[in-house]
Amino acid sequence: MSEATAVVVGVGPGLGSALVDAFADEGYAVFAAARSATKLAGLGKSREQGQIIAYDCDATDPEQVDALFGAVASHGPLRLAVFNAGAFARGDVLGSDPAEFERCWRVGCFAGFLVGQAAAGAMLEQGEGTIIFTGATASLRGGAGFVNLASPKFALRAVAQSMARELGPKGIHVAHAIIDGQIHSERYAQLLDERGPDSLLEPGAIAAAYVSLHRQPRNAWTQELDLRPFREKF
Repeated sequence: MSEATAVVVGVGPGLGSALVDAFADEGYAVFAAARSATKLAGLGKSREQGQIIAYDCDATDPEQVDALFGAVASHGPLRLAVFNAGAFARGDVLGSDPAEFERCWRVGCFAGFLVGQAAAGAMLEQGEGTIIFTGATASLRGGAGFVNLASPKFALRAVAQSMARELGPKGIHVAHAIIDGQIHSERYAQLLDERGPDSLLEPGAIAAAYVSLHRQPRNAWTQELDLRPFREKF
């Protein structure tokens, strides 16, 4: 018997893992995809509701993305897909390496297009589904030293908007989530000590917002959602 599936592309120890856990708790078989997903600790753990399937995939490679969604199709109907991948190398405009700029764009935007395209192809056959793209503050403004991040994030937002307008009337909910602030992790643990409780975005809270997006009835869909800690200036 087939099992409804979800896909998270760009899984790591922070938000990606929280999304995988949240969707598994919704009862989905979740494909957790990343370049080296099978090497990430904890992804294979069983959940009370759904299951988690680690899948190695370079999302900038069209053939690997097709293989991922082929594996998903063989498991069950796709209900939810999240593109959560990104790359960033800080540098000013004159000092940025063109090859590094292109790499960040390929990971942050081109891969998002490939994943969105593949997810849409699977969902159109059933006339329903949710596709969510993870954005950032850089989706709205380009900061000094952040050209390698702002360029793909701006472009990914445009991809999400175009897909939403094209696919919404066909029953597919496309949303873009702007994550405005640092996500709580070991990397930012010191910031939490300095700023106080609830000053960083918690991965589980973001994941809960994504689940809420997926649950929205089609007579009240959100296309863009922004999330930030209560102390974050905007």
